[in-house]
Amino acid sequence: MVAETFLISVKNDIGFRLFFADERNIEFLQGLLKSILKLDDGEYEVIEILDPHLLREFHGDKLGIVDVKVKTKTGKIIHIEIQLKVRPGMEERIIYYDAKLITEQIGSSDKYKDLKRVISIIITEETLIKSSPLYHHRFTFFDPNANIELSDLIEIHTLELNKLPDNFDGTELCDWAKFIAAGSEEELEMVANRNTQISKAVVKLRELSADEKARDMYERQEKARRDYEWAMDYAREMGIKEGIKEGVKEGTQKREQELIESMKSSGMSESEIEKILSFKRKG
Repeated sequence: MVAETFLISVKNDIGFRLFFADERNIEFLQGLLKSILKLDDGEYEVIEILDPHLLREFHGDKLGIVDVKVKTKTGKIIHIEIQLKVRPGMEERIIYYDAKLITEQIGSSDKYKDLKRVISIIITEETLIKSSPLYHHRFTFFDPNANIELSDLIEIHTLELNKLPDNFDGTELCDWAKFIAAGSEEELEMVANRNTQISKAVVKLRELSADEKARDMYERQEKARRDYEWAMDYAREMGIKEGIKEGVKEGTQKREQELIESMKSSGMSESEIEKILSFKRKG
């Protein structure tokens, strides 16, 4: 039996950044953005990737932030974030983050009219918008009773991969979303056969997946993610065990030390580790 070829998944946050934040792949980033946003084509003529060197290059470095920020020709800020799991308070965090990107633009002598639009694209694998079956939503400051948009200074798009239709719906967005969601060569081939630009993207993704350095970064981030999820599950599990408030038993102490070492090796900071352990100890 022939082993399946290793492929970096672009629905993984580090995989998404490795692929779409690479300036050599700018045409694919432009294609994705055009499929989601209704901006003038001229906006994409100049796309500046902010913090393109944020990813750490050496073993032992702490993992950097892995979302993607870009600036368009006229200065609009586009922030793309992969959040496969939907966590409590996620909507509020998105709004808070966008508000910061707005307020950071203005100083004491600046004018409000010069503020640049901030657009967030949040990609999830779980349901974020429970009241709608649609996989793509656009949110702005809007009065639904009068059907009037007050402002699009902050614009938030959600793309929920678990709501994608089984078949293609004929849109560029569906093609790109299925490219991101693909979990196998077969699924990639299906979308590549429909879209010339994505066919080129699949070739580039295979090249990236064969790159030893990129693969190492990807696999270290995947390990960090798995360790974090395991740590949180462990904290919750231990928090409800009878007797935890009376003290940590010998077997639990050993398990806790293993947990600490695993989190350290995956690049977590001391504050992150302490936060998880505090959660566990509170019970």
